[in-house]
Order: sequence, then structure tokens, then C-alpha cells
Amino acid sequence: MTVHDTSLLRGGLFRWLGLGAVEHATPEEPEIDGQSPAAPMDPRDFRRRQLLTDIASFLIAHRLEISNFTLATANDLFTGVNPALERLIAQRVDERQAVTVDWLEDVVNSHSIDGSEQFAALVLKLESAITEFASTASAARSATSDYNVALETHVGDLGTVGDAGSVILELAALARDMLVRTREVERELIRSERETRALQKSLADARHEAEIDHLTGLPNRRAFEMVLKQEYDASAEAHEPLCVAFCDIDNFKRINDIHGHEAGDRVLRAVARSLAAISDDRCHVARHGGEEFVVLLRNHSIEEAFSLLDDAREAMAERRLVNRATDVPFGRITFSAGIAEMHAFGAPREALRAADEALYRAKSSGRNMVVVADPPVAT
Repeated sequence: MTVHDTSLLRGGLFRWLGLGAVEHATPEEPEIDGQSPAAPMDPRDFRRRQLLTDIASFLIAHRLEISNFTLATANDLFTGVNPALERLIAQRVDERQAVTVDWLEDVVNSHSIDGSEQFAALVLKLESAITEFASTASAARSATSDYNVALETHVGDLGTVGDAGSVILELAALARDMLVRTREVERELIRSERETRALQKSLADARHEAEIDHLTGLPNRRAFEMVLKQEYDASAEAHEPLCVAFCDIDNFKRINDIHGHEAGDRVLRAVARSLAAISDDRCHVARHGGEEFVVLLRNHSIEEAFSLLDDAREAMAERRLVNRATDVPFGRITFSAGIAEMHAFGAPREALRAADEALYRAKSSGRNMVVVADPPVAT
């Protein structure tokens, strides 16, 4: 099977499962609740709606549980972020094999490379090349400058020899021409150095922009995954504990429905600031997506991490926020959290899943609480 595009996932996949081919409305004639609106749908809204439809259909077709992992995997699949995963799923569907969560986790861990890692590796490689070029250009410019000084001195000496004959005069003329050319090279090297420094700064700025969630100012999910890998390896080598927590704003949809999305954004920023207040070089906070945040605490025991996070939760719950646009109070803004000690589990993804399940228990147990994940039972 050589078909590697999502048409297989949207066609053959669903036919195999007995669901029929998935039909999508066009941007000109979108279908909403069986109705065709009078005005054409904005193409951006259409793309978002179709992406959500594709993701939902994929999860339902394969009877996959709805979780951070499956949603992120399906998103990467249908947005083309992970072409390797797309090819492997297409092959599995063609072979009439079930696509399960366990299989997806094995594939993601063993066969795919995260886009942020590819980007970071490319940037690091480019930065290394630029740094090497800058060093070479600087050394060449220094050597050229020294050569020019010596050459200028000797050219002057040659010009004063009146009886040196035509050969020496010709050499002097050639040397003067060489001097002019090397001066031009020196100016070009100076210009190249300036451009290299500007490019280095632009690369650093671009990498920073790519790793920031612009609504909250926190690192985004991609940046967090890079930090997670670094901290996991470093903490394991240093035999230090490492805790991870997922935090989710309670009843956030109600806030958006009552006060509007702009007010909801302000609530997101308020919770982000509350969590950012506990961050330092051993505590990393990022926006994981939507109204969910993720916290990584290095060299904190599970008890210490729980206490730190619970204090932040309590401080947030005690605040009384007001919608500035309407002067209507938001009511009590709280968040729930699930936390796990990463090295107590077999692999980082297992710890992340445990923290996510603990968050679900916090939500189902009444919200506005922090729940610690149960460590795996030794067998």
C-alpha cells in the first residue's frame, strides 16, 4: 500500500469500520444541523470545523478514549504535523489491524519524531554553522587586516627604490592592486560579521516566539515537551525526584458562555499568572492547550509538589475577579489538578497519563482540588 494521504483515513478507514465514507460540506455550502446558511462560511471556520469533525470521527471509528494524548495524536495526524504516523496508520488500516491507544503510544514513542524536536535540531544546527562562520570571518578579517598593514609598508618601500628597475616597479603596481582588493575583502568580511550577528539574533527571537503562548506569555506545549525531556534525563542522572501536574480551570465553558471569550481570555491570563508565580529554575509552568496548564517540578518530592500546587490553587480560589467590561463578578475562579511523580512510573508518557487521570478524578470528585496519582503496583 503506497497511499499515504488522509483520504485513506477519511475513506477506506471508515468503510472498513462499516461507517461509510465521510462526507464533508464545502466552504460555500456548509451544513449546520441539517440547514444550509444563507451566507458562505468563513474558510477559517470551515477548516476548523472540518478538523474537529475529522478528529472526532477518527476517535469514534477506532473507539479510542478521549484524552490529551489521543486528541493531540489525532490533531497531528490530520494537520500533517507527523507524516510518519500518518503512513503507519494508513498501513495498519490497510492490513485490517486495530488502531489502539497502546499501539499509538508505541508508534509515537518508537517511530515518530516530534515537530518541535525537528525544528529545535534544525535551529541548533543552523546556529552552530552561523557561529562557526562568524568565528572564521572574524579570524579572516583579523588576518587580512594584519596582512594589509604589512603589505602597505612593503609597497611603500618598493615605491621608493628609484633604480630597482621595471620589474620591481611592476611588482609594486601589482602589490598596490592587491592591497586595494584585500581592503575590499576586509570591508566585505566586516559586513558579513554584522549580518551574521543580526541573523543570530533573529534566530534566537524566532525560536523564542515559536515557544511562547502569546495569550498567557507562558511557554507553550511544544516548548514544555523539550524541557520535559531535558529535565527527565537530568533528574534521572542526578537521582532527583521529578513531579508533573496537569491543571485545568473549572467550569471554563460557563465563564465563556456567560461573559464572552474576551473575558475568558482574561481569566486564562489570571490563572497563568497565579501558576507562574511558583515557577523558577526548578519549576516550569506552560500552557498545555485550551484551559489546561502543565507544571514540572524538579527536585521536589511528591508531598512538596502537592503543597506548592495546592497553595497556588487556594490563592486563586480566594481571589474575587470582576469582568471589567460589565462590572459583573466572575464568581469564584478555581482550578483542579492531578499530579504524579515521574520516576515512579516506567516511562514519561505513563506518568503523564497518570497525572491526567488524577486530574479527571479531581474534576469528578467536586473540582477545586489537587489529586495525587497512585503509583503503579509492583508486580
